[in-house]
Amino acid sequence: MDAPQALLTAAGVHAGFQATITLLVYPALVATPPASWARVHAAHSRRIAPLVAVVYGALLGAWVCVLVGGAMTFPLWVAAAGSVVTGATTALSAAPTHTRLGREGPRPELLRRLVRADRVRLVGALTTLAGAWVVVGR
Repeated sequence: MDAPQALLTAAGVHAGFQATITLLVYPALVATPPASWARVHAAHSRRIAPLVAVVYGALLGAWVCVLVGGAMTFPLWVAAAGSVVTGATTALSAAPTHTRLGREGPRPELLRRLVRADRVRLVGALTTLAGAWVVVGR
Protein backbone atom coordinates (compact mmCIF):
# COMPACT_ATOMS: atom_id res chain seq x y z
CA MET A 1 0.00 0.00 0.00
CA ASP A 2 1.43 3.38 -0.95
CA ALA A 3 1.20 6.53 1.18
CA PRO A 4 -1.93 8.03 -0.45
CA GLN A 5 -3.75 4.70 -0.12
CA ALA A 6 -2.69 4.50 3.53
CA LEU A 7 -4.04 8.00 4.04
CA LEU A 8 -7.31 7.12 2.33
CA THR A 9 -7.68 4.03 4.53
CA ALA A 10 -6.88 5.90 7.75
CA ALA A 11 -9.11 8.82 6.73
CA GLY A 12 -11.98 6.41 6.01
CA VAL A 13 -11.60 4.76 9.40
CA HIS A 14 -11.39 8.16 11.07
CA ALA A 15 -14.46 9.52 9.25
CA GLY A 16 -16.45 6.41 10.19
CA PHE A 17 -15.33 6.69 13.79
CA GLN A 18 -16.19 10.39 13.90
CA ALA A 19 -19.61 9.84 12.30
CA THR A 20 -20.36 7.18 14.90
CA ILE A 21 -19.45 9.59 17.70
CA THR A 22 -21.53 12.38 16.17
CA LEU A 23 -24.61 10.34 15.28
CA LEU A 24 -24.72 7.75 18.08
CA VAL A 25 -22.34 8.23 20.98
CA TYR A 26 -22.74 11.92 21.83
CA PRO A 27 -26.54 11.96 21.48
CA ALA A 28 -26.67 9.08 23.99
CA LEU A 29 -24.22 10.88 26.26
CA VAL A 30 -26.22 14.12 26.12
CA ALA A 31 -29.41 12.19 26.98
CA THR A 32 -27.83 10.70 30.11
CA PRO A 33 -29.84 11.58 33.23
CA PRO A 34 -27.90 13.83 35.65
CA ALA A 35 -28.04 11.20 38.39
CA SER A 36 -26.12 8.77 36.14
CA TRP A 37 -23.83 11.32 34.54
CA ALA A 38 -20.62 10.79 36.53
CA ARG A 39 -20.67 7.02 36.06
CA VAL A 40 -21.65 7.13 32.36
CA HIS A 41 -19.20 9.88 31.44
CA ALA A 42 -16.34 8.18 33.25
CA ALA A 43 -17.12 4.90 31.49
CA HIS A 44 -17.30 6.67 28.13
CA SER A 45 -13.95 8.37 28.69
CA ARG A 46 -12.28 5.15 29.80
CA ARG A 47 -13.66 3.09 26.90
CA ILE A 48 -13.12 5.62 24.11
CA ALA A 49 -9.50 6.52 24.94
CA PRO A 50 -7.86 3.40 23.42
CA LEU A 51 -9.96 3.70 20.28
CA VAL A 52 -9.07 7.39 19.90
CA ALA A 53 -5.40 6.50 20.28
CA VAL A 54 -5.59 3.85 17.55
CA VAL A 55 -7.65 5.93 15.09
CA TYR A 56 -5.72 9.16 15.53
CA GLY A 57 -2.42 7.24 15.63
CA ALA A 58 -3.19 5.55 12.32
CA LEU A 59 -4.09 8.88 10.75
CA LEU A 60 -0.91 10.48 12.06
CA GLY A 61 1.16 7.55 10.80
CA ALA A 62 -0.42 7.84 7.35
CA TRP A 63 0.37 11.55 7.28
CA VAL A 64 4.01 10.84 8.15
CA CYS A 65 4.17 8.45 5.19
CA VAL A 66 2.59 11.04 2.89
CA LEU A 67 4.91 13.83 4.01
CA VAL A 68 8.02 11.68 3.72
CA GLY A 69 6.87 10.24 0.40
CA GLY A 70 6.64 13.26 -1.83
CA ALA A 71 5.22 16.57 -2.85
CA MET A 72 1.98 17.93 -1.53
CA THR A 73 -0.73 18.38 -4.15
CA PHE A 74 -3.80 20.57 -3.77
CA PRO A 75 -6.05 17.64 -2.73
CA LEU A 76 -3.46 16.64 -0.12
CA TRP A 77 -3.47 20.20 1.23
CA VAL A 78 -7.27 19.98 1.47
CA ALA A 79 -6.95 16.68 3.32
CA ALA A 80 -4.29 18.15 5.59
CA ALA A 81 -6.54 21.11 6.41
CA GLY A 82 -9.29 18.69 7.43
CA SER A 83 -6.91 16.78 9.68
CA VAL A 84 -5.59 19.97 11.27
CA VAL A 85 -9.14 21.18 11.95
CA THR A 86 -10.06 17.86 13.51
CA GLY A 87 -6.94 17.61 15.64
CA ALA A 88 -7.04 21.23 16.77
CA THR A 89 -10.73 21.04 17.62
CA THR A 90 -10.11 17.91 19.65
CA ALA A 91 -7.17 19.41 21.52
CA LEU A 92 -8.54 22.91 22.04
CA SER A 93 -12.25 22.30 22.54
CA ALA A 94 -13.52 18.71 22.84
CA ALA A 95 -10.89 17.37 25.25
CA PRO A 96 -11.01 20.36 27.63
CA THR A 97 -14.81 20.29 27.52
CA HIS A 98 -14.80 16.61 28.47
CA THR A 99 -12.50 17.46 31.37
CA ARG A 100 -14.91 20.13 32.58
CA LEU A 101 -17.90 17.82 32.11
CA GLY A 102 -16.11 15.28 34.27
CA ARG A 103 -15.58 17.87 37.02
CA GLU A 104 -18.75 19.96 36.75
CA GLY A 105 -21.31 17.50 35.43
CA PRO A 106 -23.68 17.80 32.47
CA ARG A 107 -24.00 21.58 32.32
CA PRO A 108 -26.09 22.50 29.24
CA GLU A 109 -23.56 25.04 27.93
CA LEU A 110 -20.77 22.45 28.15
CA LEU A 111 -22.85 19.82 26.37
CA ARG A 112 -23.66 22.34 23.60
CA ARG A 113 -19.96 23.18 23.27
CA LEU A 114 -19.07 19.50 23.03
CA VAL A 115 -21.69 18.84 20.35
CA ARG A 116 -20.57 21.90 18.33
CA ALA A 117 -16.94 20.84 18.53
CA ASP A 118 -17.90 17.36 17.48
CA ARG A 119 -19.71 18.62 14.37
CA VAL A 120 -16.60 20.58 13.42
CA ARG A 121 -14.53 17.42 13.86
CA LEU A 122 -16.89 15.50 11.59
CA VAL A 123 -16.56 18.14 8.88
CA GLY A 124 -12.77 17.99 9.27
CA ALA A 125 -12.74 14.20 9.05
CA LEU A 126 -14.93 14.22 5.94
CA THR A 127 -12.72 16.89 4.36
CA THR A 128 -9.66 14.73 4.97
CA LEU A 129 -11.44 11.75 3.45
CA ALA A 130 -12.53 13.75 0.38
CA GLY A 131 -9.02 15.06 -0.24
CA ALA A 132 -7.48 11.61 0.11
CA TRP A 133 -10.15 10.12 -2.16
CA VAL A 134 -9.29 12.60 -4.90
CA VAL A 135 -5.57 11.83 -4.59
CA VAL A 136 -6.06 8.07 -4.86
CA GLY A 137 -8.59 8.44 -7.67
CA ARG A 138 -6.11 10.24 -9.94
